[in-house]
Amino acid sequence: MSVNPMAYEAQFFGFTPQTCMLRVYIAFQDYLFEMMLVVESVILKKLDGFPNAKISPFQIRESTEKFLLFMKERFDQLFSKMEEVLLQLVLNIPKNVLLPEDKVHEQYPYTKEQFQALQDEISELQQQYRAEASAGQALLAELEEQKTVQAELEKILQWFDGLENICRAHGTSNFQESFAFLTQNSKKLQGVLKDVEKKSKKLQKSGQL
Repeated sequence: MSVNPMAYEAQFFGFTPQTCMLRVYIAFQDYLFEMMLVVESVILKKLDGFPNAKISPFQIRESTEKFLLFMKERFDQLFSKMEEVLLQLVLNIPKNVLLPEDKVHEQYPYTKEQFQALQDEISELQQQYRAEASAGQALLAELEEQKTVQAELEKILQWFDGLENICRAHGTSNFQESFAFLTQNSKKLQGVLKDVEKKSKKLQKSGQL
């Protein structure tokens, strides 16, 4: 079998010429084996009519195998020559022939260096695209974070607005006065909480007695 890949022929035929020749070889070989089995069975049937024959079925099988080996050797020689002719004259595309789908290469020829430069440019553009996509993702993440911070700031502003309204309702409009007002009320609440805790402990002790 030829070791030439014949890739251009495979593009045209849809299969490699070597695969075609291999299938033809296997088909011929299978037919040869089947034919020898048929010949052997015919000889064995003929021997049944000669009970005094000195040839045994084992000897016939040996003779069949020897003849098959002889035929296979001759067949391999002939097939090798046939394969060479078919691969050169039938299943071969001449070097000066261009397939229709490759006409564009004839219209826009380029050298190996130009092709490599184009590949390098494509690779560089892909890297730039990945970098820009990554930067875009980072910007989106930062934007989402800014939205979250803005929402929290708005909540704080709303809280201060509510605090200011409460302070105004109690007659305090200055921030320092408001803060002092909140501190005073907080201390009052702490005192009330302590009184409640003391009374609760006294009640628990009374209940135990």
